[in-house]
Amino acid sequence: MTELKNVEADLSRFRIRVLAASAVVLVCFSLLVARLLFLQVIQHDHYDEVAEANRTAIVPIVPNRGLILDRNGIVLATNYSAYTLEITPMRLTRPLEAVIDELSQVVQIDQRDRRRFKKLLEESKSIESLPIRTKLTDEEVARFTVQRFRFPGVEINARLFRSYPWGELASHAIGYIGRINQKEKEQIGEWPEEEQANYRGTEYIGKLGVEQSYEKELHGTTGTEQVETSAGGRAVRKLASSPATSGNTVMLSIDIKLQKLVEDLYGDRRGAMVALDPRNGEILAFVSKPTFDPNLFVDGIDHENWQALNESIDKPLLNRALRGTYPPGSTYKPFMALGALETGKRSATQVIQDNGSWSFGGHVFRSHGDHGLGPVDLHTSIVKSSNVYYYSLANEMGVDLMHDFMKPLGFGQITGVDIFGEVRGVLPSQEWKRNYYRKPEQKKWYAGETISLGIGQGYNSFTMLQMAHALGAVLNDGVKHRPHLVVATQDAGSKQVKPVAREPGVKLGYKPENLAAVRKAMVAVTQQGTSTRVFQGAGYLSGGKTGTAQAVGVAQGAKYNASKLEEHQRDHSLYIAFAPADQPRIAIAMVVENAGFGAAAAAPIARRVFDFALMNQYPSEEDMVAVREGKAANPIGTPRLASEAAWPPAPSGAGAAAAAVGTTPPMASVSTTETIAAAFSPAHTAATGTPTAGTTWVPRRRYTPPQGASAP
Repeated sequence: MTELKNVEADLSRFRIRVLAASAVVLVCFSLLVARLLFLQVIQHDHYDEVAEANRTAIVPIVPNRGLILDRNGIVLATNYSAYTLEITPMRLTRPLEAVIDELSQVVQIDQRDRRRFKKLLEESKSIESLPIRTKLTDEEVARFTVQRFRFPGVEINARLFRSYPWGELASHAIGYIGRINQKEKEQIGEWPEEEQANYRGTEYIGKLGVEQSYEKELHGTTGTEQVETSAGGRAVRKLASSPATSGNTVMLSIDIKLQKLVEDLYGDRRGAMVALDPRNGEILAFVSKPTFDPNLFVDGIDHENWQALNESIDKPLLNRALRGTYPPGSTYKPFMALGALETGKRSATQVIQDNGSWSFGGHVFRSHGDHGLGPVDLHTSIVKSSNVYYYSLANEMGVDLMHDFMKPLGFGQITGVDIFGEVRGVLPSQEWKRNYYRKPEQKKWYAGETISLGIGQGYNSFTMLQMAHALGAVLNDGVKHRPHLVVATQDAGSKQVKPVAREPGVKLGYKPENLAAVRKAMVAVTQQGTSTRVFQGAGYLSGGKTGTAQAVGVAQGAKYNASKLEEHQRDHSLYIAFAPADQPRIAIAMVVENAGFGAAAAAPIARRVFDFALMNQYPSEEDMVAVREGKAANPIGTPRLASEAAWPPAPSGAGAAAAAVGTTPPMASVSTTETIAAAFSPAHTAATGTPTAGTTWVPRRRYTPPQGASAP
């Protein structure tokens, strides 16, 4: 029998299936519509930004670094542009070494370039563009451009390079810039977000001297540029930009012509000199010899040059003016004399018998040459440089009283000079010794250790900056000014010159008659004392004090004989001086390492500095040669007018390199020079105490503290 279909049931099931399918389709369609609404409406702004980001890129614009000028507007640090060949390792399609080998067939790449690139690669990320060759010539740029299609990941970029036109001149004061290392990146990461953003795209930072200490003034403000890019990431066109703001110009108190004179007079000898204006603390010359060429560091120093600088026995990278500490020798005696008067330990008229030696605790402390001076008062003790006078004075004062008097003058203290890296040196006291040494038997202060402190030996160890700073306070009626190298900045936009704010001087409270007694004795040193020959016939009156400090100790009973010692073991030659005597405008503290008596090596340099600053005189060539050899006291030959001496010197380092690639480093514009001149106008002088340009004066390595005698 045939079964009849239930049509109604089939239709019912069909309808249910259609409805279910329709519901599924509707849900799916609703989901698609919802997703479309979510993407097109709710997430529109986000994906619009993503799409725009795929099409465009934000490129930081590195600002021009500010100039550094001397007090007369001479450019000491500037910038120039040149082409660099750069590799981005992440974008390479072939092994790095193979790419470099092929590149070397198009553009010269030597082993030094390869070593420098390898070092940069170790310090950087693979996404960074790193230079394999810098300062390409136009011909090299053209050769690579033709072959560029062969080298994905390799580009030619125009970069700004720092240039130090005068090479080694004043390099320790100016400093240099170099690539930001990992430690510096970590330090930048701790800065406020705004300051971090200012270093995006920046690869270089100040490393030493003014370049480091005034980094934020010199760096400028980073700009941005929005560019449209191709699928390969190459810029097609510029869409928008926010220009970078150049760094400010920094104006120094240094007179670079005076600086060059001093460095030339030192020649190949080691040492340091600080010349400053005692009235306001402005540093006129900041010399550390030997020097180095800062241009070597600008685009990464090569291994050979770094090894030569770092391993040299002369330590050219050591800033001796800031970080070299020396026993002051007899140059300490004027300060000891002032201490005797101020503490009441002695009067100016009290007489001490100098028989050539002084005994204490079974130890004999000798005078230079073992010659007695007979009856000696305070004035004669400075003029004739009596050791016995100060041996006995040190014993009377004691180490702690000496420490307490010398500390306010700045000995063994940070002077606060406006560049980083200053060291304290050693101003000994009983507390210092307890803290410095570890063994109990070393912590005790022995009375015999006090004696040699009086003549600037023993544990005493100071920088020439501290010596000049202390001398400035004595000359400035007991008012101490913080030494500084920078006097003003010039805004890159408005060109407005802004003097650097300085705190007022600190009055130390010394009695005028005591200061006058010490200064009078120092003037007599140049008239009838140890530096008489050097200043004979000078057209001005100056004061000074010679000093000779031991680099190594001399055994009890032994005689010092320089000819039997290695050159680095011989005594140091020191001199402190000021001029003119009635109203000092220049104070000098200097050392010539291992050069012997202060009157023979150091004082002659000071004489030429004063002749330049006060008399507008430049030494003759024969005189400069004799001074460098330590064979001239009084000037020889016919001096030249300082204003007519050859200047500028031949450019060196990157200055010459810039000329080689056809780019001349920009010098100060007329408006800049005029503004600088205005900063040193009589009106400015009245307001700030800065001398007017154009006036007549225009402007240790660590040694083991030695024991024994000091010679004048």
